[in-house]
Amino acid sequence: MTPVARIACLDAPYDPQVERALFGMQPRDSRREPLRLFRLCARNMPLCDRMFELGRFMLGRNSPEVASYDRRTRELVIGRVTARCRCEYEWGVHMAAYGQRVGISSEQAHSLVHGSGTDACWSDEDRATLAFADELHDSGEVSDATWAAMRARFSEETLIELLVLAGWYHAISFLANGARIQLETWALRCPE
Repeated sequence: MTPVARIACLDAPYDPQVERALFGMQPRDSRREPLRLFRLCARNMPLCDRMFELGRFMLGRNSPEVASYDRRTRELVIGRVTARCRCEYEWGVHMAAYGQRVGISSEQAHSLVHGSGTDACWSDEDRATLAFADELHDSGEVSDATWAAMRARFSEETLIELLVLAGWYHAISFLANGARIQLETWALRCPE
């Protein structure tokens, strides 16, 4: 049984300010209703505006300045963080929207939720990224060995962005789980 949402998401018709914010986050060609997460955030527009600004930077859309990490690394961090936070809502949205596009196989999607960064399905670079996300989740720190592996691939500026990305998706997971946002009908479900 799906738990009942604790805070209702806004439904159309939207106030003009809310509509601008919601549809500013959507891909221009999207025919979908704005995400329930966005419609929940829009209940608090001062916070929503700031969250959307950071979200645009992190996801690299609708902004002249975007984060410098590549999309696969971004989705591995998001996928692992949301899986470790048991946030099926956000995991499913990202795997449906980006997983295949960045080359995450069904075996890797399963490993994100149930496996380890040491699983055979991962490359050495992917293993370092997953260790980075896992260590931050488990201890709030990154070991010297994992830092060295990530530093070999990324600049200090990009590493700062990745640290914030991991924390940001903890916050998103806490919001989605705490408010009990209902799953999007089109999003993937965590593998059994």
